[in-house]
Amino acid sequence: MFRTRLISGILLVIAALAVILTGGYFLAAVLGVISMIAYRELMGACGLRSGGERTSALEMAGCLLIAAYYVVLVVSLRGGLGNVYPAVMIMVVISFLIFLFVYVFAFPKYHADQIMTAMFCFLYAPVMLSFIYLLRQGFAQGRYLVWFVFLSSWGSDTCAYAVGVLIGKHKMTPKLSPKKSVEGAVGGVVGAALLFMLYTHLVINVYTDVTLSPALSALLGAVGAMVSMVGDLAASAVKRDHNIKDYGRLIPGHGGIMDRFDSVIVAAPIIFIGIAMLSQQI
Repeated sequence: MFRTRLISGILLVIAALAVILTGGYFLAAVLGVISMIAYRELMGACGLRSGGERTSALEMAGCLLIAAYYVVLVVSLRGGLGNVYPAVMIMVVISFLIFLFVYVFAFPKYHADQIMTAMFCFLYAPVMLSFIYLLRQGFAQGRYLVWFVFLSSWGSDTCAYAVGVLIGKHKMTPKLSPKKSVEGAVGGVVGAALLFMLYTHLVINVYTDVTLSPALSALLGAVGAMVSMVGDLAASAVKRDHNIKDYGRLIPGHGGIMDRFDSVIVAAPIIFIGIAMLSQQI
């Protein structure tokens, strides 16, 4: 299992490098596909889709809305980040209205809680993941800045695991994630802060015209790490609520998209907001 997980992890890193360095339409397309898979995984986890059931109206509507959302995102970004914010808000409202249409015209097939869950799934993965595209394409130095997302999620997770194994004694959330310790969480936050400072010193301040102070870089890393941990635990909470082990089997040794990208999904918008505030583009 460890070997399978390790190989899958290495391949994921290589794939992430290739996709994000390429950027543009290719990145948008890949994120769109990942978002659809994550949306379907969440729908299944929340009991809105059984294994052998054919695609439901809620699923179909969600996937079409995800495709439309990414098209709008790509088109609106051509005019700058200022055009993206209202476009995103409009798409979120339209998506909610579409789900209401499905609710009304398919009544009584779906209940109100199912419509709310479908909207939750749409916001949780597709919309949150789209901030990776905005960070990569919305800033002149986006190809360098976007890696902050992965440092705050995968980087902090690695640091938390190492510290937890070495000195972890106090359980952080025993009912939700028994293996996570307070010491590991602190190690993850401190580790992310140090990784951000190192990456800023060696890459950002050398290869870009962006200047980040060590203090601001460390603060962004610490906040990103804390939010990433919440994302990880939130995804675990959804699984425990519905008594499932993994969201899927797409990635050998890791599970589904939601199992591997749970912290990335939540870190992406926070890192984007932090960078946008520092660059005064929000």
